[in-house]
Amino acid sequence: MKLPPDVEFHEDIRLLIYRPRGVIDEAAIKEIVSVLEDLEAKLQKPFNRFSDTLGADEVELNFKYVIQVSLCRRLAYAGHPPVKSAILATDSTMIHYARLHALLTQGSPINVRIFQDRQETADWLNVPIERLTAKAKGSSYIDRS
Repeated sequence: MKLPPDVEFHEDIRLLIYRPRGVIDEAAIKEIVSVLEDLEAKLQKPFNRFSDTLGADEVELNFKYVIQVSLCRRLAYAGHPPVKSAILATDSTMIHYARLHALLTQGSPINVRIFQDRQETADWLNVPIERLTAKAKGSSYIDRS
């Protein structure tokens, strides 16, 4: 499976990294949700998620859409093993929507936390900080089936 340029999957540490650039809008969210669902179906094993939103220039979302996506993800992932989903954000709008997503997925296997510090994010995900900062070359998922 070829991943979009703003997505990496590190199989050795079971971590999907999403680094959106430009505008985070409905199209961007639809794309990353599609990638998540494809990887969940293909891998059949849990993996954590890290969204580094610091490179985004703007957030063009609304409450209704964030609520819809959050509830859909909650339902789609019900019954699966727990995963961590870390969101690194400093933009107040992004933090606001991330908190809404965390609230709506609370009690599900998707444990969402919002961070403003990369080291705290790495500590929570239990991965070396270097894995959250350096973009790996050729880190797309290889289908072994």
